[in-house]
Amino acid sequence: MKTFKLFSLQVVEEDQLVDIELEDGLIISQENDQSTWLIEAYISKSYDEYFQMLAKREEDLIVQVVITKKENSPAAFQTKIVTIQHINDHISILLKGNLKKTNYDYAEIVLKKLINQGISGDKLLSEFNHIMRSKPQMTAAKDK
Repeated sequence: MKTFKLFSLQVVEEDQLVDIELEDGLIISQENDQSTWLIEAYISKSYDEYFQMLAKREEDLIVQVVITKKENSPAAFQTKIVTIQHINDHISILLKGNLKKTNYDYAEIVLKKLINQGISGDKLLSEFNHIMRSKPQMTAAKDK
């Protein structure tokens, strides 16, 4: 097994990303035949209702994470919520899943966001290239 620091976590909802502010977190490659990963996010209790709602859906949850440092490319995982554990004023969310194609997913989300903002032509290309080079966290703001 290999363990890495979880730098950021976002939940993919349709073509939007919901930022989850981490207090702490880690991600573990189980290095097994199924290529399974475990993601643990230690977050504010304010997210409890949101994650309880996601857990009740009993559907796969696509999350996007950045591992170790901000400059790394985001990676998308298809996961299921394993547990939601309450720890004082925080909760620990344990997700289990598999790595998905990452760069294409991220690029598609960036492009959709820019198009929804009404950007086109040379400015679209310029903004897209800037964002892809800087790899900022995408926000979940509904700017459709």
